[in-house]
Amino acid sequence: MKIGVPSEVKVDEYRVAMTPAGVRELTDHGHEVVVQSGAGVGSAISDADYAAQGAEILPDAPAVFAAAEMIVKVKEPQPPEVAMLEPRHVLFTYLHLAPDPDLTQGLIDSGATCIAYETITDAAGRLPLLAPMSEVAGRLATQAGAFMLGRPAGGSGVLLGGVPGVAAGKVLVIGGGIVGANAARMAVGLGADVTVLDRSIDRLRELDDIFAGRIQTGYSTGLEVEARLAEADLVIGAVLVKGAKAPHVVTRAQLALMKPRSVLVDVAIDQGGCFETSHPTTHSDPVYEVDGISHYCVANMPGAVPITSTRALTNATLPYAVRLADGGVDALRADPGFLGGLSVHAGRLTDPAVAHDQGRDFTAPEEALAGAPQPA
Repeated sequence: MKIGVPSEVKVDEYRVAMTPAGVRELTDHGHEVVVQSGAGVGSAISDADYAAQGAEILPDAPAVFAAAEMIVKVKEPQPPEVAMLEPRHVLFTYLHLAPDPDLTQGLIDSGATCIAYETITDAAGRLPLLAPMSEVAGRLATQAGAFMLGRPAGGSGVLLGGVPGVAAGKVLVIGGGIVGANAARMAVGLGADVTVLDRSIDRLRELDDIFAGRIQTGYSTGLEVEARLAEADLVIGAVLVKGAKAPHVVTRAQLALMKPRSVLVDVAIDQGGCFETSHPTTHSDPVYEVDGISHYCVANMPGAVPITSTRALTNATLPYAVRLADGGVDALRADPGFLGGLSVHAGRLTDPAVAHDQGRDFTAPEEALAGAPQPA
């Protein structure tokens, strides 16, 4: 199979979907890899690095899409990329379709097979291709929030770690998964007073053991959120519902409970955001204010640290990319967790969560691959 690696074109995105090690792995399996010139520059990877491992360097994205059967990316395709997709293509990337009906329709119309990193599960039901970027985003959320609390950045002027004689700042993390745990780890490291809320008692027990009493935990009810909002200097939204739009855990009305110039960081913004007042921002213009509360809602947070993120992501995605290249879409049939990543195939939407959120028809992935008739 011929695999294509284009440059990422989303604003302020510096990651690339494959390292030279990935090129080597695929070529060792008998496949060809074409890489867009300059694709790795943001991650400190040169064209020569790719070529040394057997990649062919092509001048632009149209050349990569024209040559390749499988397109491997980091972020969801932008409109010019969607326009280059054809039914013969397999697209393997983060998609985050639930909050984006236009992208969903574009992929359906393309006829391509589109597989989402974020909905693939392993044998234990975990999300192995989402996990590394969740780790990065969680850690960055605390770093970003701590910086945005500075008065020059529009924040309240609280130092999260405090100093002797002055209390530490309070961090509220809503969601105790991988993002939340990593955000809490960074906040504890800074010396902050940290609370994590979640709806799984078992997960709260795990976090209590992991942090050995260095954080507080709470069951995430609306009343508990309100009580903690009133105390928090920094609130990190780390809510995830696999493949679906994130629920709003903080409403606009509840912003009035917060201290002036407090900071919200919405890590769920790729899935629509978990604060009612969230909308996507960029690294170049990351923050806006609503009712006196700063909102940091960058939709590709790990893109800010591409040397780390590119390598962490490709460590996770490469085994799946090799399986796809070796077996084509049949690789999905052999693994129910891998099949769970299939979002669109041959003009059919195959992700039930996206179908539910957008009010669309849905074809089960195994039926779509078998060529079942289109839904009525």
